[in-house]
Amino acid sequence: MKKLFILLFCFLPLTIFAQNQLKGYVYEANEEQKETPLPGANLVWLNTTVGTSTEFDGSFSLPLSKTSNKLVISYVGFKTDTITVNSSKTIKHWLEPTTSLDEVVLDSKVKSTSRSYIQSENIQYVSSDELLKAACCNLSESFETNPSIDVNFSDAVTGTKQIKMLGLSSPYILIATENIPSVRGASQAYGLSFIPGTWVESIQITKGAGSVVNGYESISGQINAELQKPMTDDKVFVNMYAATSERLELNTHFNTNVSKNISTGLYIHGNTNQEEHDRNDDGFLDMPKFNQINLMNRWQYTNTQKGIVTFLNLKYLDDYKQSGQINFNPDTDKLTTNNWGSEIDTKRYEVSGKFGYVNADLPWQSLGIQMALSNHQQDSYFGLNEYNIEHTSVYSNVIYNSIISDSRHKIKTGVNFTYDNYDEFALNTNYDRVERSFGGFFEYSFDNLKKLNLTAGLRFDTHNLLGEFITPRFHLRYSPWSKSAFRASFGRGKRSANIFAENQNLFASSRQFSNLNNNGPIYGLDPEIAWNYGVSYLQGFNLFGRKADVTFDFYRTDFKNQVVVDLENAQAVSFYNLQGSSYANSFQVEVNYEAFNNFDLRTAYKYYDVKTDYQTGKLSKPLTPKHRFFANAGYKTELKNQSQWKFDATFNWLGEQRFSSTIDNPIQYQLNKFTPTVATLNMQVTKVFSSKFEIYLGGENITNVKQDNPIVSANDPFGTAFDTNFVYGPIFGSMYYTGLRYKLN
Repeated sequence: MKKLFILLFCFLPLTIFAQNQLKGYVYEANEEQKETPLPGANLVWLNTTVGTSTEFDGSFSLPLSKTSNKLVISYVGFKTDTITVNSSKTIKHWLEPTTSLDEVVLDSKVKSTSRSYIQSENIQYVSSDELLKAACCNLSESFETNPSIDVNFSDAVTGTKQIKMLGLSSPYILIATENIPSVRGASQAYGLSFIPGTWVESIQITKGAGSVVNGYESISGQINAELQKPMTDDKVFVNMYAATSERLELNTHFNTNVSKNISTGLYIHGNTNQEEHDRNDDGFLDMPKFNQINLMNRWQYTNTQKGIVTFLNLKYLDDYKQSGQINFNPDTDKLTTNNWGSEIDTKRYEVSGKFGYVNADLPWQSLGIQMALSNHQQDSYFGLNEYNIEHTSVYSNVIYNSIISDSRHKIKTGVNFTYDNYDEFALNTNYDRVERSFGGFFEYSFDNLKKLNLTAGLRFDTHNLLGEFITPRFHLRYSPWSKSAFRASFGRGKRSANIFAENQNLFASSRQFSNLNNNGPIYGLDPEIAWNYGVSYLQGFNLFGRKADVTFDFYRTDFKNQVVVDLENAQAVSFYNLQGSSYANSFQVEVNYEAFNNFDLRTAYKYYDVKTDYQTGKLSKPLTPKHRFFANAGYKTELKNQSQWKFDATFNWLGEQRFSSTIDNPIQYQLNKFTPTVATLNMQVTKVFSSKFEIYLGGENITNVKQDNPIVSANDPFGTAFDTNFVYGPIFGSMYYTGLRYKLN
């Protein structure tokens, strides 16, 4: 009896302790009510910081709360539930996936492009499957099938493609690689062509003011490119491309597992074009001759037990372009009036890394560290205009994620540091400067997946040239009924304009450069400041029993100060601070419809109203069409024995665009006030033979639309009227290509 009493005495505390513990399981809801565990689900007592997460079998043990009997259960991709607990009895709870809030799927079988119904920000996700619908040799060519991004040539000689969003050019877009700003500063003009398309795993396009986490420079939107991961990419990947322009390209990926937790990949890209084309007989190359070698060594360390993921990237780029007159010889004609020509020689080195840690005991807590160091050196000349720049950049960002009370209330906070050293030579003058900025940010998110989401962020930065300033950003999503999302956002952006690096195309002219301000901190100019406001509505519905959705977007960018690039004098370009108003209004309606099995149709109409107060009055932005219509159709046959056909076609129609004034030119070199309308058609056919091998054949501008006389005064390239910047449409005409892809898993 005494021994029994001793045993009861020993186990009594454990019994009492067990009665103060809530135990249970969290499962995925399904029709069969199967007990499919959700490992890592979060459980927190409402309005407390007491919580836990489920084990691999879905089980959990959590101390009972003295202040709350409401238990909040959440898991990524599932609806958050709040349940009432009145006893310590073991519970079982099934979380429902957010199937009623499906993303918009534009490809019925593969989510090639999608928008979320549940995020507060207006983000469009583009997968690698969407990128394969076109050749996508580099990132600048990856938006041909996306109506949210406008793609056009910046001038008639360098062959550089420029993108626009919401009616504004790429300097107003924060372009990042894996959330590290990458296309900026010296790389702004050509940086998109330095990211090979096959390296890209996915792209996220954010319209309007983005997150304060990524910096203060974003004004019209953000584009983030996620790269292929060595652990998930194919062990061997080969892409070979050849075009009728005699452009050749080779991409190879080699990935291997060094150990259980470490993988590495070697990514090699090369392209060349040495053929001379002059289809319009103006004496100038229709496209430059070029060579590019691009290398990346990527390392990935993943330890799921410790919650650690790390990436290290080593990159090297050597890019060379030659353009100008057919008879131009760099050895004898460089910087002379013998023949007009241009060479752009760029070398770039980059080291970047990311470190991520998730607390295994408190999985809603995580820490991220981003680091990047790059050196960009460009030596170039355009006719008699010499332009050289070396840009050394350091970027670091530390981000801490957690929750307040429960998983519906999330926070991000951190600090970042940016250092930019510019050694620049333009117009026979040295423009050297150093920019340093240090900032801190805080972002709060409220996630109620059923109805309401909002994200509010604020950051404070101190800059050695721009001073101290605050950047607010706000995003809201409300779902009034099933498969709907109404969004609203506003935010402020600030940036220093790199007037020469961002406008290198203007060197390919005889214009005289002038800077009309001299009191500002950078080139004598004040920083650009703008507010962006936007609303968007997404509605999914069924049409004739098939999935469809429609999106309406309206965004306005209102500049408080802008560095105006004034081209209204045909023989000069003037830079000056805005005196008056400058704004960009953008409206877009987009409809996506799965007409029948494996056939997807995407159509969009876009209207731009972009105006600035120039010295000669308020005018619409040159070479920006007010109206644009876009259509993309894709069809693929059923997959049989890993074999299928894929067909894609993209149609673009651009309304008339305003030319900047040419009235100061001799009459033979004066242009009409507006361009003609332009319509182009691209098509591609892909034959998939197996999961390892496929070939593709495509055509760009197959209707052979060509702009007449894209170069003003081509017969007198050293005269006062020479200009290569009046480009509104294709120059080369139709171009066809073929290629193959091979992969070994």
